[in-house]
Amino acid sequence: MCIALFLWQAHPLYPFFLLHNRDEYHSRPTEPVAWWDNGEILGGRDGLAGGAWLACSRDGKIAFVTNVREVAKGPRLKSRGDLPVRFLESKMNPTEFAEEIVREAHQYSGFNLILVDLSSKSMIYVTNRPKDDKVLISEVPPGIHMLSNASLDTPWPKAVLLRSNFEKFVEKYGAGELPAEDLANKLMTDTTKADKTTLPGIYSVEFEYSLSSIFVQTNTKEGCYGTRSISAVSVKTSGEVAFYEKYLEGESWKEHTVSYMMERMGTI
Repeated sequence: MCIALFLWQAHPLYPFFLLHNRDEYHSRPTEPVAWWDNGEILGGRDGLAGGAWLACSRDGKIAFVTNVREVAKGPRLKSRGDLPVRFLESKMNPTEFAEEIVREAHQYSGFNLILVDLSSKSMIYVTNRPKDDKVLISEVPPGIHMLSNASLDTPWPKAVLLRSNFEKFVEKYGAGELPAEDLANKLMTDTTKADKTTLPGIYSVEFEYSLSSIFVQTNTKEGCYGTRSISAVSVKTSGEVAFYEKYLEGESWKEHTVSYMMERMGTI
C-alpha cells in the first residue's frame, strides 16, 4: 500500500511536485534512493524483486506505481516494481509505453501507474483495474491529484485529508518555493485514522482501519507492516530536480536529498 499526492502543471515554479509514502513489510529488503548502476535512473530499489516504486531519470522522465487494494487470487504474478524501471529504461513516450503495458496488464496484480515526461509535458495514468469500465489509459490534466490504492483521485479519507492539508500550504506559499522536506515531514507523517464507516470494505474492518492513515504502522501475522519511506520530488521550471527521501533503516530513520539538472530541458 502506498499513497501519493502530486501537483502537475499548475504552479508557476513547479511543473511537477510529488509527495509519496511507500508502505511495505519492514522485513522486506530495500535499498534507499541512489543512482542505479548505469547512472541514469534515480530511485529506491526493492531488494527482493529488484524493481522500484518511484524513480526518475536524467532526461526528465518520472514514474511511480501503487498497488490496487483487492483480495489476492491465483499464483504470484510479475512484480509491479518492474513497470517504472521499464519505462525509464525505454525510449518510449508515456502514451507509447502505456499502450505496451495494457497488452500485458493481465500478467500483473492490480496496479496504478503514473508515467511522466517533463520535456513534452506529458503525464499518463494506467491501471489494470479500471473503475466502472473506464479506459485503462488516460491523460492526467493539470492540477492537484491524489493516488492511493484505488483509481486516480478516488476520495478515500486519507487521500482527501492529504489533499486538503496540501492545498492549505500551497495557498500559504502562493507562487513561491514550496519547502519539500518540510511538507513531507509535516503532511506525510499524519497518523489520523478514518471513520470506520467510510472504509472501502475490501479487507476486514480492523485491518483497513489500521491502513487508513497517511502514515501507516501496524502488525500482521507476517510481521510489522507500514510506511518504510517518505519522499518528495520537486522539479522546477529551470530543470532542477530534487529527490528527498526519509527512510527506515533497521530501527532508525535516515534522510537525504539527491539533486540534479535534467539533461533534456524541453519546454517545462
